[in-house]
Amino acid sequence: MNRITRRWRWFAATVFTLLSAYTLIAQPIAKSNYQDLKYRMIGPFRAGRTVGAVGVPSQPNVFFIGVNNGGVWKTDDYGRTWKPIFDDAPTGSIGDIAVSPTNPNVIYVGTGEGLHRPDLSVGDGIYKSTDGGKSWQHLGLKDVQQVGWITVHPTNPDEVFVAGLGHPYGPNPERGVFRTRDGGKTWDKVLYINENTGAIQVEYDPNNPSIIFADLWEHREGPWENASFSGANSGLYKSTDGGTTWRKITKGLPTFEQGLGRIGVGIAPSNSQRMYATVDARSNGGIYRSDDGGESWNLIATDRRVWSRGSDFAEIKVHPNNPDIVYSANIAAYKSIDGGKTWYAFKGAPGGDDYHRIWINPQNPEIMLFAADQGAVVTVNGGKSWSSGTINPPCNCIM
Repeated sequence: MNRITRRWRWFAATVFTLLSAYTLIAQPIAKSNYQDLKYRMIGPFRAGRTVGAVGVPSQPNVFFIGVNNGGVWKTDDYGRTWKPIFDDAPTGSIGDIAVSPTNPNVIYVGTGEGLHRPDLSVGDGIYKSTDGGKSWQHLGLKDVQQVGWITVHPTNPDEVFVAGLGHPYGPNPERGVFRTRDGGKTWDKVLYINENTGAIQVEYDPNNPSIIFADLWEHREGPWENASFSGANSGLYKSTDGGTTWRKITKGLPTFEQGLGRIGVGIAPSNSQRMYATVDARSNGGIYRSDDGGESWNLIATDRRVWSRGSDFAEIKVHPNNPDIVYSANIAAYKSIDGGKTWYAFKGAPGGDDYHRIWINPQNPEIMLFAADQGAVVTVNGGKSWSSGTINPPCNCIM
């Protein structure tokens, strides 16, 4: 047998073996052989961009978060496991969540991301639960599309303000600040400038609910990256009559000519004369401080890590008991202990980056909830340690 014949026989035997193996593999497998197998979620547990976050002061183990394209989630074990509670709603895009301070069973959810950026989704208005998130009722404001903020009156769960950002790519009249005094049955548009100016934040003075602050943002997102514009009506507005009339605050703040964009404010609960603001502006952007209840402002810090990228970040929160301790959410979370003059990185990875929302328990400031691009993290010891920074399903899965 010559060498060529041997090679052909070897090749033929190899092909036959492979074809035989393929035939065996291709045979259908009886269902009885695998019918008891079930899929189990084994990770990795990662959430998406999250801008809605709130806790319940009287129930320190309970928190809610709103994921930009993942609905509303609840934890009752300090963030160890999370359960979806909004899956039956027709939208999963969430901009903010608010819980009534006097009745934690009353929860309001604003849909639509509450951010202006090329990769976003929109919602269909406001939802309300009166049973702690077990069921939901749609309350209107459907064409707001993007809800930047919801705040509930300190003692009246039926009085609510909504910051409506509006259509991200075009003009629409259903934007600005809305108020309800009957639990969402009817809404009044109490602050409106024009069809391009939306509201991104609205806050009660924690010591006087007749005083309310709103951040308006005249902004349009282009249908491609970094093609947005801001207009002259962006700025900080104040009401002293419960939100019926408003005036624009300008003293000390950058102007439209200086490239003013989005503003975020934080009011000190222990002294509401002390306020802080993160101000996005082409010139004189930075962290601002007011010591007269928001009437005038001074630039106190310019470190861009703490205040830049205003279209994504404008979150600044003050410690409930100490007006000199301040937190800012940005590409990391930053902290100041000297009234906003100097800042240091407080929380970054692991557990998230690009932080968007900070909630501090007013009854126990050691308990905090931070929302980021990877979900949410919880600390119960002032930041010494944190939860996993993930969305963990209930414990019927492998942890």
